[in-house]
Amino acid sequence: MQLRNVMPDDVEAYVRMRCDPAMMADLGGPLPSHGMADKVRRDAEQAAGDLEWIRMIVPDAGDPGVVAGSVALWSHDSDDGPISEIGWMVLPEFQGRGLGKRAVRVLLEQARDQDRWGVVHAFPATRNAASNGICRSVGFRLLAQVEVDFAGRVIHSNHWAIDPAKDLAA
Repeated sequence: MQLRNVMPDDVEAYVRMRCDPAMMADLGGPLPSHGMADKVRRDAEQAAGDLEWIRMIVPDAGDPGVVAGSVALWSHDSDDGPISEIGWMVLPEFQGRGLGKRAVRVLLEQARDQDRWGVVHAFPATRNAASNGICRSVGFRLLAQVEVDFAGRVIHSNHWAIDPAKDLAA
């Protein structure tokens, strides 16, 4: 498995992840496909500028055209001030292979090694057993259940946090 920056031609993968009812079931339902190309272009610009880490999960380095999902780490303002947040999605045909867990761990290790992002938060939907399992197994601490906004929708989520500098072994 390898991670690479999102690129403008990753529109199909974004549509498959964000516009599919099953993929988006815990996130308030599918997003509209119109505007997805602009979203990918903006994300690619942020990734290329190293402002946000938006990576595509490539399961086999020998076949770089196949994408299994994405993992992203970014900073934004919250009610308590700026925070760093990580999120991920893995396409159905790649689920259950540990790719999401490995991708999250690799990105957190990079954050630790570059001493960047500080404490990292994750907000998987409370009903998303797989994503909550990733948080638990990687070493996040469960802080609370909260309501969060995702794409204009309110999602009931678990709030997890990890300090990569302290909570990940080198």
